[in-house]
Amino acid sequence: MKLKVDKNADALYLRLDESKIIDSEEVSPGIIVDFNDQNEIVGIEILRLSHRSSKVNFQELQFQTM
Repeated sequence: MKLKVDKNADALYLRLDESKIIDSEEVSPGIIVDFNDQNEIVGIEILRLSHRSSKVNFQELQFQTM
């Protein structure tokens, strides 16, 4: 799993695996989901990240598992 934050594009991309992306769908304004050939979700992109929350801190990302 990879997480990429692009400050210039104001976007966050979460890649779940390295499957080839076959299709993408904007499921909500600025939220794009990528699918592989088995229709599994392999990536999620969030655009206009800083407009979605005033508390977005691009310098501090945390990863938590339970």
